[in-house]
Amino acid sequence: MQGQANHFFRYAPEKIPYGMKRYQDETQRLYGVLNTRLASSKSGFLVGDRLTIADITTYGWVRSAGWAGVEIDNFPKLKEWEEKLDEREGVKKGRDVPTPSRIKEMMKDTKATEKEAEKARAWIMTEKKE
Repeated sequence: MQGQANHFFRYAPEKIPYGMKRYQDETQRLYGVLNTRLASSKSGFLVGDRLTIADITTYGWVRSAGWAGVEIDNFPKLKEWEEKLDEREGVKKGRDVPTPSRIKEMMKDTKATEKEAEKARAWIMTEKKE
């Protein structure tokens, strides 16, 4: 869902409000499910009592939610979980492969964000033509 939200919000050659809203809303619904799950978790992880592949595979999407135009501030347990994972040394190392992840910092700068989105749009449209 968030991949589609990314596409309609950042990459589509024309802005289609229905597509953006549809996928952003569904991403938020799913984040609500995650938030509820984390609220009932004694360990603070998605499954069981320790970090698992469920946390690892979900983390990257949550960390880049803003790129899709989705704000996680409305999901306090999910935000807390993301921040907890952000502090883990192994997670830091993994997220910086192959290059350091700077999405959070970049999104604080509107011009840098739009420049990055423009580069991605151009690449996607070139691939589509071929």
